[in-house]
Amino acid sequence: MRLRNIPGARETIAAHNLCFTEESPQAGNWQDIFGNDHPVHIEIGMGKGRFLTALAELHPEINYVGIEKYSSVLVRALEKIDAQTEPLPNIRFIRMDATDICAMFAPGEVDRIYLNFSDPWPKDRHAKRRLTSAEFLKRYDQILVPSGRIEFKTDNRDLFAFSLDQIEPAGWKLLASTWDLHHDDALNAGNVMTEYEERFSSQGNPICKMIIARCES
Repeated sequence: MRLRNIPGARETIAAHNLCFTEESPQAGNWQDIFGNDHPVHIEIGMGKGRFLTALAELHPEINYVGIEKYSSVLVRALEKIDAQTEPLPNIRFIRMDATDICAMFAPGEVDRIYLNFSDPWPKDRHAKRRLTSAEFLKRYDQILVPSGRIEFKTDNRDLFAFSLDQIEPAGWKLLASTWDLHHDDALNAGNVMTEYEERFSSQGNPICKMIIARCES
């Protein structure tokens, strides 16, 4: 799907007090940014921010950082945040490519990573670009606390199968998984849906989910 360019999106993001970009690395600074030592949860590929905003409202005791590559998408999330009556002090945003994630977070600075309906990059030669690839798992390994975990949701069954295959060789372990989230009482408990999830599930597409953590050394 071709993204519609929004004139001035980059300038809006650069001027917004809740936003950072790859030009301003923040590794090690997140306690100062939020003004507390609460756990930090991040979503990579946050889209228009519905999922992350809902979590921030539900859990004020957790700090949330949304990462989005495309300025024209991120600016829509900012518009929604700015339109809220009550500000959310526990949410921030970054416009960046996830390959540079280690410049934004120091070792052990992140408690949880959410990956929701990530680009499947279906061609084999692009497998390393998938956010659940072994290459990306190495990056996540650097920034997560020892007990940190990753939660991944998708409606793409091929991507889900690929993701499951990456876990053990990359030195991670599978904590839970399902090929049909909305019919899994345990994993669906407290589930917060994204825009894509609501759309795909309404079309009859089962949603897959896995939760992984690093193997103990």
